[in-house]
Amino acid sequence: MKMTEPSIYDLMTKYSRDLKLDFDGKELAAFALENKYTDSQLKAVIGLLKCIDEKKHTTAINTLLRLSRLPRKVPKTFESYDFSRIHGKDVGALKALSSLAEVNAGKNIALIGPPGVGKTHLAQAYGRACCLNGMKTYFLKASELREKFNTARRFGREERIVATLVKPTCLIIDEVGRCTFDKENTTLFFDLVDRRYSKEGPQTIIFTSNKQPSAWGDYFTGKDDLLAALDRIFDDASVFNIKGTSYRGRECHTYAVEAGEMVAE
Repeated sequence: MKMTEPSIYDLMTKYSRDLKLDFDGKELAAFALENKYTDSQLKAVIGLLKCIDEKKHTTAINTLLRLSRLPRKVPKTFESYDFSRIHGKDVGALKALSSLAEVNAGKNIALIGPPGVGKTHLAQAYGRACCLNGMKTYFLKASELREKFNTARRFGREERIVATLVKPTCLIIDEVGRCTFDKENTTLFFDLVDRRYSKEGPQTIIFTSNKQPSAWGDYFTGKDDLLAALDRIFDDASVFNIKGTSYRGRECHTYAVEAGEMVAE
């Protein structure tokens, strides 16, 4: 069945809503009758509003990408990830990450595996897709999170940093297990997870790690807080264990040369 295209007046109502204009389709119809607007003139009005709406949308997306701390010069995308190297019965679930079902369902994601299998690439691709769909995303490494906590504690701003990290729709914490959190920072980590878990803010957190979650206790001081955080993280999560060899080094070429004086034959 062929879908009916929206009328000029329906489009006026849509763009008024998007652009927060106090002027809807009915008012445009009345204005057009009063001023004897032709169909071409009405289409010109809608064309201008469409242009303004698209520019506003593009600006909003660029702002989300800029604030996300995701790479912008060479962005990581699902399209640039080499899924041909991924095999196994659950490869379809990994490919389905691009649907953004987890963030829309409020589920966490953990990407676990050895270095070089593309965990950070997938996490960043997910975050970028969230931005392109109008969702606030924030990316940082676990070491950067630790430093943010240290700075906050130094200036008595613990509440502020946790509240800031609660806000993004998609929070990405990369390389868990590459640095150690002391007891106070582990407590702040629990507070962050707990406040997102309790629906004070969006829930989805994406973790990447070379270590299985059962080994995270080696990097967080404060067993009770960590166990409570893990309980909330993995209460509703999609965990991907990615095995295999590193992607890195495929473009590395080794050449053998020799230094010294040439010997005449």
